[in-house]
Amino acid sequence: MTEFYACTENTFKPYLRISSKSATVLLRLLLLHVAGGLSLEQAVVRARENKLVNISAVGLFKRLRSSGPWLVWLTGQAVKALSHDWDDALWKGRPIRVLDATDIEEPGPTGTDWRLHYSLRLPQWSCDFLQLTDVHGSETLKRLPVQKGDIVLCDRGYSHRAGVAQVLEHQADVIVRLNTGCFPLLHESGQLVELVKVVAKLKVGKVGEWPVWFEHAGRRHALRLCVLRKSQVAAQRARRRAEQKARKHGQQVRPETLQLAEFVLVLTSLPASWGTAALVLELYRARWQVELAFKRLKQLLSTGHVPKTTDASSRAWLQAKILTALLIEHMIHAGRFFSPWGYRLSRGAALASLQGSPG
Repeated sequence: MTEFYACTENTFKPYLRISSKSATVLLRLLLLHVAGGLSLEQAVVRARENKLVNISAVGLFKRLRSSGPWLVWLTGQAVKALSHDWDDALWKGRPIRVLDATDIEEPGPTGTDWRLHYSLRLPQWSCDFLQLTDVHGSETLKRLPVQKGDIVLCDRGYSHRAGVAQVLEHQADVIVRLNTGCFPLLHESGQLVELVKVVAKLKVGKVGEWPVWFEHAGRRHALRLCVLRKSQVAAQRARRRAEQKARKHGQQVRPETLQLAEFVLVLTSLPASWGTAALVLELYRARWQVELAFKRLKQLLSTGHVPKTTDASSRAWLQAKILTALLIEHMIHAGRFFSPWGYRLSRGAALASLQGSPG
């Protein structure tokens, strides 16, 4: 994985103040602390015993604090490498990307301080976009760089007309859970869709589909509303959650909200020729994979709680954790497709050109 941080000495000059002047040494030091779970003191002792470098705990902390931009660059290179490896993994000839965000807290009673925006590519579970913001960084489809042909899956937190419109303008498609409170739908005639009346006759376990439209910035866009009626047990659980959420915010739950809680309502811009409503809903279920990625990141790599107290050190620590997760992903994919051959053909050709032809 040296390709993730292979670069000239000048690139790392602002960050390298250790005697070896080596980016590799700095990265190993940071990973001892962040990925290895060692304290600053333990990390420098381990480095000293292994004759890696002689540095104090305070010195390592200062280097971590100033390494944020470098770690951001390394993370970007890792994301690019994973995306490049999996560009051919498509669904019906289309790349599928799951976008979501998770909150990360600082120590103490201050609450959430960071938000990780993360795009997971399916079916290979590789990250193809991430961004770290403070807690005010909103969940929006505008944040994701999309390309023509992408299919973006996201939950109701991304159910905003501006974001969906931007994805469609890039000739990509969305599958998004409908947030009925902020995404008004229209009939072809321009009249507002009364969702409760539209879906009321749908039987439990059955799937329905209706053409709908929405307007943004003076333009009208066509979508499909794909609906599944939940079982009685699932509907009751959903109504209870809606009531609890309303009480938490000191609000009165609307009757329409309780009625619509009995349904899974998903919007998509994919045409009917691409697949049925049932197929769209089945694909939406894959969105849960990004939640599992967050659980792995927080539980296995202990990223859910930041042990630093300054903005610079917290950001650098989080970036190093995210880089660790991406390196693990890279190793898993490499191991899954390991062959005694030893290298990919493209890399073998590159090596041959560097070493010269045999004979």
